[in-house]
Amino acid sequence: MYSIAKALVRRAVIRQAGGLRLQHGEPQLPGRLDRAGLYLHVPFCRRPCPYCAYNRWEYDAGLYATFEEAVKQEISQTARRTAIGEITSLYVGGGTPTVNTGGLLRILDHLRASFGPANQTCIELHPDWMPPETLDRLRRWGVDMVSIGAQSFHDHHLARIGRSHSAARARQAIRDAVEAGFTTVNVDLMFVLPGQAVAEVEDDVATAIGCGATQISTNPLLRFPYARLGRQAGLTRVGRPNGRQTRRMLATIDRVARAHRLRRCAVWSWIRPQGRKFSAVARHHYLGFGPSAASMTGRDLFFNTFHVGAYAEAVRRGSAVSLSMPLSRRLEMAYWLYWRLYELTVGRAPFASMFDRDLGRYYGWLFVVPRLLRLMRRTREGYEVTDRGAYWIHRLQNAYSLDYITRIWSRCRQEPWPAEVRL
Repeated sequence: MYSIAKALVRRAVIRQAGGLRLQHGEPQLPGRLDRAGLYLHVPFCRRPCPYCAYNRWEYDAGLYATFEEAVKQEISQTARRTAIGEITSLYVGGGTPTVNTGGLLRILDHLRASFGPANQTCIELHPDWMPPETLDRLRRWGVDMVSIGAQSFHDHHLARIGRSHSAARARQAIRDAVEAGFTTVNVDLMFVLPGQAVAEVEDDVATAIGCGATQISTNPLLRFPYARLGRQAGLTRVGRPNGRQTRRMLATIDRVARAHRLRRCAVWSWIRPQGRKFSAVARHHYLGFGPSAASMTGRDLFFNTFHVGAYAEAVRRGSAVSLSMPLSRRLEMAYWLYWRLYELTVGRAPFASMFDRDLGRYYGWLFVVPRLLRLMRRTREGYEVTDRGAYWIHRLQNAYSLDYITRIWSRCRQEPWPAEVRL
């Protein structure tokens, strides 16, 4: 029944003959984007985590130098073709972006020189690679938001999922980031870990807040078939955690966060009052740089090749794009709506005005049943996902996004230049 419902919703939303197809080919970059974000993917780690679903490579100084030269060249090529009126954000992910801090700052300097300053700069941090001197350099450069991958404050759980840092190091890393003066200090936590108790999840949330985090973001442990944990388990599709345990732990996280006066700001995130929200995924138009980086211009969605060597060679030839897909206005609107639901509000937020005339015509029907089931409510600004609905939004999004990620990532990790990936 769940599979049938999933197929019906997908068909109603997409309405595209033959489904969605990413194909090898070069998209046409627009000459100008009025407002957009920038994304930089640094794919290197000293010790890659076995559960990680993202494109990452074990750090090598020579390979990093190849990457640094290539990504600067890609930035220059793109800046010559596309101007951006307002850079809403610069987001740096990985990998471990600070595995080579000097190289990272040189790339950031090049991004700023090529496109201009961003309204905010966010960077992912690993507790083992954020000493006070690194935090000071990032803060002086202009980084104002950081996200620290603590995952847990219990050493036996950290060891079980293959993290290199200790709980004590994670706690100190958060305090160091708060002391450095970042506007937002987000802490990533994982739950539904093997053998994890509800009381341990409660303690993790309280510890992160007690160390000074301004925001917490939580994710259940997911096993992807192409990650090491997934291969060890012999998975052929995403290994999802127990639904009942997920709901129970999510309710605990919500209760503890609210008890500390944090408000829910996304399906998996809570923030302090007057805090500035950190988000890795909710941008609408953005340009990505680096191996496996995605870009979304409104006209096209496309991905760079995942392989560092193939990426560098392709940049020298003019483009590292591996897969692309043209977007109709209907699909662009679906993409925008997907992330607004993740953020729990659909209204006149940034970019909403682009779809004021068409949103009801295309997708007004999507709000009828959730309102009847009290999963959403109408507000003066638009629609709001209720606490009851947040879990089901998560289930709905995972039904599609995890499946899509698995199809794209699995294929692109095997082949630098796949001819086609069907979603």
